[in-house]
Amino acid sequence: MAEAERITGTPEPEPGTGADSPVDSTAGDAADAPAEAERGAGRGKRRIAALLLVACVVYLLDLGSKLLVVAKLENHEPIQVIGTLLQFSVIRNRGAAFSIGEALTIFLTIIAAAVILVIARVARKLYSLPWAIALGLLLGGAFGNLTDRIFRSPGVFEGAVVDFIAPAHFAVFNLADSAIVCGGILIVILSFRGLDPDGTLHKD
Repeated sequence: MAEAERITGTPEPEPGTGADSPVDSTAGDAADAPAEAERGAGRGKRRIAALLLVACVVYLLDLGSKLLVVAKLENHEPIQVIGTLLQFSVIRNRGAAFSIGEALTIFLTIIAAAVILVIARVARKLYSLPWAIALGLLLGGAFGNLTDRIFRSPGVFEGAVVDFIAPAHFAVFNLADSAIVCGGILIVILSFRGLDPDGTLHKD
């Protein structure tokens, strides 16, 4: 072989170089790892941005609707939206969603604050868009009602939440309550489908 290469002028590859060298697959894996981590970090930031966007939209809609109905509807006759089936009628609710637990205002305020902290903790490993939407609904709704608890009468952490959506034969609620319920339902659906907040899909 060496003689043939000498005749044709083709240099003999040195040991440990060129085609004779074994392929080091770990080098490629090591090079891909930072790129993959960077892509994952970017995806995580986009999901957190989506969560915050949903939360801000929910919060602003809830806050704006409450300011409007308090200014225009409180101490006035209810407005019939769909006859007697759906009306807008302002009440002050010191309980939880749908007027549950009116004697536990401070405790409910603590729960709302705890929910916000839990969502902030989960968001650090958030890579799923559906989970971002669900948590955004919960976060915006929790902030909406927590704002009432802090700033409305009768006092800080004891404030009454403004409810105004009054379906027939049902409790009066607000947009924050609706967002919390929708977020909770979406989380149940995602959990049944086996989708985790980090984007992994598992089957029991």
